[in-house]
Amino acid sequence: MNLFYNLKGIGDTLLISLSHNEVTEQAYERKGNVARIYDVTTKQTIGYNVFEASSYGELTESGVVELTDSVKELINKAFAKEEMKFNFDKSDKPSFVIGYVNSKEKHPNADKLNICQVDVGSETLQIVCGAPNVEAGQKVVVALVGAVMPSGLLIKEASLRGVESNGMICSAKELNLPDAPEEKGILVLDDSVEVGSAFTR
Repeated sequence: MNLFYNLKGIGDTLLISLSHNEVTEQAYERKGNVARIYDVTTKQTIGYNVFEASSYGELTESGVVELTDSVKELINKAFAKEEMKFNFDKSDKPSFVIGYVNSKEKHPNADKLNICQVDVGSETLQIVCGAPNVEAGQKVVVALVGAVMPSGLLIKEASLRGVESNGMICSAKELNLPDAPEEKGILVLDDSVEVGSAFTR
């Protein structure tokens, strides 16, 4: 599970991302201030949006939100008000993880795209990346298929100019991190971070 909050960018809404599975079509159902996002085909819950989130508790972070006890309490309050239950135990798989770029090669059909093989701990993913600064040997933030970006964008399996791409290597701006640079480029992490671990800041 990953949480996002961006008051200036998307308003007073807490985004809760749950599923990593490929989604062919998504739909929404809303009960008060809680909207459930689900896969139309499987009926599996992809995530939730909690509207007017600050009315249930304090949210001081912008971007990726850490699941602290106070944030859990906020979520529980919102769901209890709408007579809904939220199971944290079944939602602990991260949507954003630390990846290691094993290799990079030029896309055969696009000058500004590269094909990267990225180790995310449990598997190696092929990700097409257009960032000018991506290189083999970097540790990066990977949004897995099913992740919901702070902007609300759902990450899906895609084919970019004929090449399969499974996930996205993220920039600081896409993650809505404070003081993110305006120029294009992925966020390159310190070598001390562990590949496969959840990205939480």
